[in-house]
Amino acid sequence: MADSHSHDHEPGHHHEHVDATVEDHDDWARRRRKGIPTDKQLLVVACMDERIPVEDALGIELGDAQIFRNAGGKVTDDVIRSAALTTQFFDTEEIIVVNHTDCGMMSAPDDAVVEGLEEAAGGDLDDVDLDPALSELSIGDASVADWVRMTDDIDEACAAQVRYLDEHPLVDATVHGYVYEVESGTLRYPGGRIAEDISTRVED
Repeated sequence: MADSHSHDHEPGHHHEHVDATVEDHDDWARRRRKGIPTDKQLLVVACMDERIPVEDALGIELGDAQIFRNAGGKVTDDVIRSAALTTQFFDTEEIIVVNHTDCGMMSAPDDAVVEGLEEAAGGDLDDVDLDPALSELSIGDASVADWVRMTDDIDEACAAQVRYLDEHPLVDATVHGYVYEVESGTLRYPGGRIAEDISTRVED
């Protein structure tokens, strides 16, 4: 009796489908060794806050971007290190910075943060390794408050992170920044506080 089922592939050619699947998996597993960049040649620097759905907010998926998250979404030395490596050697061409409203880096005064860290260290931070891999390095004459880098204004902070990356000689990429509003679940430009503009009467 003849087979009445339709076939997606010609007899003897299913291996082509299998080969494509195997090759895709091999590319995924070996993309660094093969020199394959992220799908969108993108690095995202964002705050580690659990309320920021970075992929959803930016419309990206697994494989599209490298994502670096830290407290406050700040451009620290390690962000520069990572950005330099990915733009110089992994073909990354774009960086997006995502900061956000109600950030924990705005939630306490500098002196309270310093006091809390000093208490955790037993009263003295001089002998605490801030980078265990390079313990001989220190923050020098900078204060612990400068190292922690609390934030006064999230829009100004976002613009500053973009500027630091854009002007750094080791980073070669187009850089943009956005503020994620946790209260509305949307992105806006730094300095684009819409609510203030539409809620205040404009005098003639």
